[in-house]
Amino acid sequence: MNLQHNISLKDYNTFGIEAIAEQFVEVTTIDQLQEVCTEHNSQKLLVLGGGSNVLFTKNVEGLTLKNSISGINIISENANEVEVCFSSGENWHNAVLWAVEKGYGGIENLSLIPGLCGAAPMQNIGAYGVEIKDVFNSLQAVNVKTGELVEFSKADCAFGYRESIFKRALEGQYIICSITLRLTKQPTFNVSYGAIQQTLEIMQVKDLSIKAVSDAVIQIRQSKLPDPKELGNAGSFFKNPEIEQEAFNQLISSYPNAPNYPLPNGKVKVPAGWLIEQCGWKGKRVGNTGAHKNQALVLVNYGSAAGKEIYDLAMEIKQSVKDKFAIEIMPEVNVV
Repeated sequence: MNLQHNISLKDYNTFGIEAIAEQFVEVTTIDQLQEVCTEHNSQKLLVLGGGSNVLFTKNVEGLTLKNSISGINIISENANEVEVCFSSGENWHNAVLWAVEKGYGGIENLSLIPGLCGAAPMQNIGAYGVEIKDVFNSLQAVNVKTGELVEFSKADCAFGYRESIFKRALEGQYIICSITLRLTKQPTFNVSYGAIQQTLEIMQVKDLSIKAVSDAVIQIRQSKLPDPKELGNAGSFFKNPEIEQEAFNQLISSYPNAPNYPLPNGKVKVPAGWLIEQCGWKGKRVGNTGAHKNQALVLVNYGSAAGKEIYDLAMEIKQSVKDKFAIEIMPEVNVV
């Protein structure tokens, strides 16, 4: 391992924000990860994966650890399903494409979500009616203080909407090094959410398949979301709020066509992008940042924005939604 000092993190975050890491190290094996944890457990630690869910508003003190642990391994399989272990440093979308190519179903609706496999269970990533918890089996993680390798079951992870125990009680205490998913060889296709069915019709898909669903999701996401390589962004900046039925009744009385998704817990999910768009932010530019022209939920860096500038815009958007709808939207992106 090569411990470096005063390293620019601009190429390590999809917003393209300049920030300096006081110390920086990249790990490619679990052994290296354990070594870093045991030797540097007294230091302030920031773990970086794909950098697609982070906004730097200042330089980073202590040690920044880049997770580059790679590998995909089949653990077990039978006629109906396959259990696959994905190392945490694997690119998530590449992992989905690997499964699609093999004919393993369950994560095709999660195509083109940015980031690495290790982040998937941390925030229980989801899209188009599917969440990682639906196929999750277990994960392995290293304790940042002791270097101990610990296994977590699905129940241990306490998954919620865009969250898990690693964002609550165990925040900052473990570094995920692999995840094991249970994928199916006899998929049941989920195409009722969003524009998947409509896109499949436009694509003239006659025989539904894992690849067809993945291709449709990719086409939808590419039409709405800017490529971070061309325009700095971290995807959806805010979570979709889940509101109480009474609050929803008030919303629908004024906005009868408001999109909504009733939830099993009695609450109603309302798209944050729609709320933001109703407040006039879609396509609006403020200095070097703004809300994207195709998706108001995506905040972008037009080339020279500081992280603080993007954060200030996010807080202004958050306040405008609260003022107009009395609904609180919370950032999905981690602010450093």
